[in-house]
Amino acid sequence: MQMKVWSLLSTGLACLMLPTAIWAETVWVGRFSAGDPDIPEPWVLQHLSDKFPPTRYLLRQWDGVVAIEATAVRSMALLGRTLTVDLQKTPILCWLWRVDAPLKSADLAKKSGDDYAARVYLTFTVPPDQLGFGTRAKLSLARSIYGNQVPDAALNYVWDNRYPVGTVQDNAYTDRVRMWVLRTGAEKAGTWVQERRNLALDFAQAFGGIHGRLTGLALASDTDNTGEDARAGFADFRLVSSEMECPAPSF
Repeated sequence: MQMKVWSLLSTGLACLMLPTAIWAETVWVGRFSAGDPDIPEPWVLQHLSDKFPPTRYLLRQWDGVVAIEATAVRSMALLGRTLTVDLQKTPILCWLWRVDAPLKSADLAKKSGDDYAARVYLTFTVPPDQLGFGTRAKLSLARSIYGNQVPDAALNYVWDNRYPVGTVQDNAYTDRVRMWVLRTGAEKAGTWVQERRNLALDFAQAFGGIHGRLTGLALASDTDNTGEDARAGFADFRLVSSEMECPAPSF
């Protein structure tokens, strides 16, 4: 009898634990290998303007991490890829990044200062019924000029130089992009830093509760407005379920 009770309890505990196991999931969207001679597909360079040269992106091993190195010299270009991810299952984005130093004269509140030593750029589509007529008209005009690369909405996680961590505000050029300061200053410069963000919650906070479907991921080191030099590294992008932690770097 006692054996049966323990067996039933064990079965019950296993059933209680089963949903967690089912939902524990990892979707790698940026894992790079030292054996790759070049940055692999589907990552592509997105050079947005011919006024400035593109930021240079290389694949390298950097302090034990196989990473993308971004080098900006008065330059701007994104390195991006499309995504098809269910944020209900895997809402947490984990990644590693680093900068040599923050920019000196950048200011995210001004067009002339809209540069970042490092940023991670997430694009979303939004149901049309959640966008007002004025917003739809502005997006249509922007796409007639810049093409379909203009998103309905975007989150930019940035390594800033002056604003406090946690600052969230409109991009200096458009209110369809929210800038979110994750790191600021030089305290962690020169080292790899692990990040963990709930994209579903951050998107809802940044855009007032509207729903968005994640469609793209890009990274950048951006200095076309300030004319400065910057170097940054990015690695190990993956989306995980809410129950999972982002493992700390092993170096």
